[in-house]
Amino acid sequence: MKKSFLSRHWGYLFLIIPIVLQIVFFFTPLAQGFFLSLTNYTGLTQNYDLVGFSNYTAAFSDPRFISSIRFTTLFTIVMIVGQITIGLGVGLLLNEKMPGRGFFRTTYFFPAVLSTVTVGLIFSQIFNYGIPQIGELFDIEFLKNNLLASASTAPWAVSFVALWQGVAMPIIIFLAGLQSIPTEILEAAKIDGATEVQTFFNIKLPYLLPSISIVFILALKSGLTAFDNIFALTGGGPQNSTTSLGLLVYNTAFTFNQAGYANAIAMILFLIIIIISIVQLHISSRFEV
Repeated sequence: MKKSFLSRHWGYLFLIIPIVLQIVFFFTPLAQGFFLSLTNYTGLTQNYDLVGFSNYTAAFSDPRFISSIRFTTLFTIVMIVGQITIGLGVGLLLNEKMPGRGFFRTTYFFPAVLSTVTVGLIFSQIFNYGIPQIGELFDIEFLKNNLLASASTAPWAVSFVALWQGVAMPIIIFLAGLQSIPTEILEAAKIDGATEVQTFFNIKLPYLLPSISIVFILALKSGLTAFDNIFALTGGGPQNSTTSLGLLVYNTAFTFNQAGYANAIAMILFLIIIIISIVQLHISSRFEV
């Protein structure tokens, strides 16, 4: 007796809802955004004209776009390098048997549960009032002024705040990766006389490559799409020195009423994320155990 079509393919029913959600909330807005990027749509009226790829060519000659690319690149590099190195280092420490290990695990994860905007507002007060007092107390010249008020120091101050909050999740990811390493392998290496450095580079690091890949993608995404913490800290200033691509899209669409141009910038950002992610996944897959 032949089974009915539904009994043979019932498993595909579970895919219908996620596929529909992807189409409605991702692919449809993506297609709409690409279409609008080819227009001079202002976002204020329904009237617009097709302008082709002129928005894309205009972006690469726009000083605001070039400046935001420069800052976003710096911000993303700091996020990637900082989250991987600090997350891995702290994860290694928390994986060791030490007094108060549970307390420190909770403490390091605490920033992740805070609202990004709340963290931005808190640190804006710290940079405005707290750090200058420390600079005056210890006579440290560059700390005497608000670091967020200078175009040379604001990018680093913003990156520090984002890294302080963003490093919590990588610590958990690396800690989970370290605890998934078979203890038999570590014990065998110890019996064979392997040093801690040799054990790390030859055993722990290869097992952690998938975790590093995940942290890299998360840090890349958070760096390239940074918006809320920068908006709360500096609003993109001073002198557009901390205007990220995400904040530039927002300002272009809602401050300057250039929705078509803003969609073009967003599409460029989308392509950058896709290309870097594909390259990174291709490279990391070669070294996975």
